[in-house]
Amino acid sequence: LIQKKTFLFSDLRYVGSMYPNIVRIWKSVTSNQVNNIFGFDGSANIGKVAFPAIQAAPSFPSSFPVVLNANRSSNMACLIPCAIDQDPYFRMTRDIAHKLTPKSHPLGGKPALIHSKFFPPLQGATGKMSSSDPNSAVFLTDSAKDIERKIKEFAFSGGQETKKLQEELGADLEADVSYQWLRFFLEDDEELERIGQEYGSGKGEYWSTGDVKTRLVKELQVLVAEHQRRRADVTTEVVENWMEERCILQKK
Repeated sequence: LIQKKTFLFSDLRYVGSMYPNIVRIWKSVTSNQVNNIFGFDGSANIGKVAFPAIQAAPSFPSSFPVVLNANRSSNMACLIPCAIDQDPYFRMTRDIAHKLTPKSHPLGGKPALIHSKFFPPLQGATGKMSSSDPNSAVFLTDSAKDIERKIKEFAFSGGQETKKLQEELGADLEADVSYQWLRFFLEDDEELERIGQEYGSGKGEYWSTGDVKTRLVKELQVLVAEHQRRRADVTTEVVENWMEERCILQKK
């Protein structure tokens, strides 16, 4: 990230600037619509019902009058990278976007989305990452030993039950968590392709689950250690500098 082009914000701290748009969104979406989109019923608290508008508000440039030097007549377009579970919020946003932007907006005010793939938990597709279950994920605060233990003990394997079957049938790459994680973290595409071919066929250096897990452990230990090194240099002052409300538009 380039700091002069980046603005980080907390909803709690920045909600004042977004509030006019939050109110406009509240007025544009009915309770029935919210209930149908998110599956709310009479037991949902009012915070759940109100939150979609807060999630939607940053989609509009007028929510950033200082940061983007924008107002309700601004025609800036918005691109949102997100996981598929966030899609309902922004489908709702796209439905009412024309009410918050000028008629001249090239996209009718609608934000565009890039959907990222879900990152599987260690237990595989049937599991769920949770901070309450320390063995469901590798955390950025984990030690090198913790990373190795979690991957080797808890990462779901798509390999076969015996060496003979593994050599005959190979692994199920789509089910294997270690291989799926390598698809996210391994920068070398050629190495990733080779690991997939060898593990999927049960032949070669990476024929077994253990070998693939060992390669993933090595990659994660380097990544997490580097993150921890950089994080140690982040002070409160550094955070405040990134979150300072200022114009991030660059003069041509």
